[in-house]
Amino acid sequence: MTRPRLLVLVAGTATEIGKTWVGGRTLEHLVARGVAVAARKPAQSFDPDDPAPTDAEVLGAASGEDPTTVCPAHRAYPVALAPPMAADVLGRPAPMVDDLVEELRWPDPPAAIGWLETVGGPRSPIAEDADAVGLADLVEPDVVVLVADAGLGTINAVLVSAAPFVGFDVVVVLNRFDPADDLHVRNLDWLRTREGLDVVTDAEALADELVQRIG
Repeated sequence: MTRPRLLVLVAGTATEIGKTWVGGRTLEHLVARGVAVAARKPAQSFDPDDPAPTDAEVLGAASGEDPTTVCPAHRAYPVALAPPMAADVLGRPAPMVDDLVEELRWPDPPAAIGWLETVGGPRSPIAEDADAVGLADLVEPDVVVLVADAGLGTINAVLVSAAPFVGFDVVVVLNRFDPADDLHVRNLDWLRTREGLDVVTDAEALADELVQRIG
């Protein structure tokens, strides 16, 4: 497998936390700077009655790739459940993590940054036999981006979600951060000073961090 110079695996602290929105904005910032990017979502599930674009469509629009390049058509499940559960409902074979990894196709020559988005939280099943942590163990990303909310419950959610990624370089993104909100500011300070975590509060700052890592 051709590997990007910097492979970024993305998880959320929960479902609907905004990781795809953060991904789209981060990729747009990187592209605007002339950074070669590629986005991949090994499997996705969605509500077919929801008019909003799928995750693959959002990421593909930002990276300049076809949605079926971001997520293969046979790994897109039109049922709003975790991919292996959605596959079961549809009567399709459940994805296995080795197959998802084998199907990853990155550009050649390598992109500077590869954005690999998982589903839900760290322990949400992306395959019959693996979650985001299991996928990370196989692909060995250079960076794990953990997208979290900025409000009540943030500290617990971040610490619980970051713990399984021990040994990886983790960057936390506080999505929907409001610098005028005292709770948001206190959460940010706690995570940075008490927990020693690398935390950013918007997609542009995340793009800055990733660019620094590729030199």
